Amino acid sequence: MSIPHSSITRNCLNHLFAILAIAILSACNTRDDQLSEREAMIRDRESELVNLFSELVETRKFLEKSQSDKLASTKEDTISTNINHCSCDNNNTTQSQPDSPGKMDGKTLIGGIENVYLDPPGLEFSARIDTGARTSSLNAIDIVEFERDGKPFVNFKLTHPETGEILELTRRLRRHVRIKERGDREAQRRPVVRMRVILADINEQIDFTLENRSKFKYQVLIGRNFLNDLAIVDVSKDFTAVKTETLETGDVK
Repeated sequence: MSIPHSSITRNCLNHLFAILAIAILSACNTRDDQLSEREAMIRDRESELVNLFSELVETRKFLEKSQSDKLASTKEDTISTNINHCSCDNNNTTQSQPDSPGKMDGKTLIGGIENVYLDPPGLEFSARIDTGARTSSLNAIDIVEFERDGKPFVNFKLTHPETGEILELTRRLRRHVRIKERGDREAQRRPVVRMRVILADINEQIDFTLENRSKFKYQVLIGRNFLNDLAIVDVSKDFTAVKTETLETGDVK
């Protein structure tokens, strides 16, 4: 029996298609396997990188701690050396005396408000201590300038700090200053006189500008011309200065 040629051809083609399909499927499976292997390799590499990063972080922390401990140890050694050095120095030299009460670094400790002794008039006033003011100032009313023997003087009045009595003083006029108050368009011209001030252990002759301070609580304001290089001010405290005996000062010209 003879087989038709077309049937043979069809069977061959079917075999070829089957073989081709198997080859394609095999290639796809191989590619999928390769992709899976690559993904696994990538995951392994990522895991390695994470571990390396963790190790780097731990190493950095260790190095920083080691450096910190080394600096602390060096500082302690330096302090210990300095202490030993100072101890040796103190054995060979006179020991430095600590600051006496009311002193810091050799300067007088005072508060934001203190009692000050003014001469003249030879009375004690409560004064505001102001490190922001360049010159000290004194409450004065009825200010009159005049000349005596060709020299300038100024007459003014102030209030007794205890009795409220009006006191009249005459002082030599030293100079004038121009001070611009807040809100004033033009600076005010004020006379300056010199008076002696005693505060704690400080006894100085300083300049005062004369002005009407009746709107202020304190008749006296002590500024930097008295404080510089002599006092340290703690504005959070009042009346902290160690009071000293009032000296016989005499008049100040």
